[in-house]
Amino acid sequence: MANERIMIVEDEKIVALDIKDSLEHLGYSVPCMTSSGEEAIKIANQCHPDLILMDIVLKGNIDGIDAAKVIRENYDIPVIYLTAYSDERTLQRAKLTEPFGHILKPFDERELRTNIEIALYKREKEKEKLFDHEKWITSLHNNFGDAIISTDNNGVIKYMNPFAQALTGYTKEEAMGRQICQIFKVVCEGNRCAEDPTTKILREGAFFGLDDNTTLISKDNTHIPLDVIGSPITNKKNEIIGTVVIFYDITDRKKIERSFRSFEVAYS
Repeated sequence: MANERIMIVEDEKIVALDIKDSLEHLGYSVPCMTSSGEEAIKIANQCHPDLILMDIVLKGNIDGIDAAKVIRENYDIPVIYLTAYSDERTLQRAKLTEPFGHILKPFDERELRTNIEIALYKREKEKEKLFDHEKWITSLHNNFGDAIISTDNNGVIKYMNPFAQALTGYTKEEAMGRQICQIFKVVCEGNRCAEDPTTKILREGAFFGLDDNTTLISKDNTHIPLDVIGSPITNKKNEIIGTVVIFYDITDRKKIERSFRSFEVAYS
């Protein structure tokens, strides 16, 4: 591997410059360096390196372990720890942040390169697994028997499966990036506009049934009775980052219900 961008977080300037020289000699670039945990978090978000070499003992109010935890959770950048300390308590704290390596000072260039290569390889494999997982999820949704639309927190459509396209009459290309209420046009009993499902999810969480007698008005003005289910999408910290709306045509059910009512009236 070559040309990967590696950030250095080290509170001893001479050591940091020595590591920088070693990295550049090995073919890596060093776009950013800092000596404190607080700055490391800030710069990682701005610099977006491929890997961070993080000293555990740092200047400032937070150490390298705390900084690595925030960076891993928010920016998903792999970290290798650099430290002269190897006590059990420190190691246990470090493990909780899921580091990609741990190098004890002093270290030589060969050891540094080996750890970096392994970390970058592991990161690449993680990305491949994530890509395969996302392809599997997309395939699952595309073949799911009900219509699915997912949005961000602002109700902007991010995904729409073929069944949703068929019911609404809008293609995925027409729908992506638009507000869900522009594509998923629904009315309820009394021909009132039904509530925006994204708003309902953000307010109430998961729901089963959007409103009484919900009807979808498709692109060609076809009226389709629906059942609607809504659910939030959350991240690792259980924060809502989007919504998913599942809906399905209940025209046949409505016909059966009308037939039963007619039967009851005829024989009452």
